[in-house]
Amino acid sequence: MIEPANSLWGRFIYKNFHHEPFDPRGGWSIPATGPLSGANSALPWIVFIRDNQKFCEEYPELKIESIEYINPLTYLLTGGVSRRQFLPDFIFPLVRLIDKILPKISKHLSMFMVIKIVKVI
Repeated sequence: MIEPANSLWGRFIYKNFHHEPFDPRGGWSIPATGPLSGANSALPWIVFIRDNQKFCEEYPELKIESIEYINPLTYLLTGGVSRRQFLPDFIFPLVRLIDKILPKISKHLSMFMVIKIVKVI
């Protein structure tokens, strides 16, 4: 799964510029509101990191194999899902290089996390 990261950079972007709520203090439920308007973008972080012990107890057949922090800039500079691209195409190799370096410096410079889950037999 590629999900929003509860990092310093991610929280700043999601709380100030994203249409869905981002509440790391929230629970596991999703309120019954319109599509893509009531979901808590912090829910993957809540379930798989903050409440990891609860997840492991409730779903012993599933194991989190890895969590990798990624993409601090590319998503924003390409305009994300609904905006125009901000930079010319020839600059993107440099942006992708920076994207690879920043998460290695600190996970708090990322916007997303890749969560790999496997079924334990």
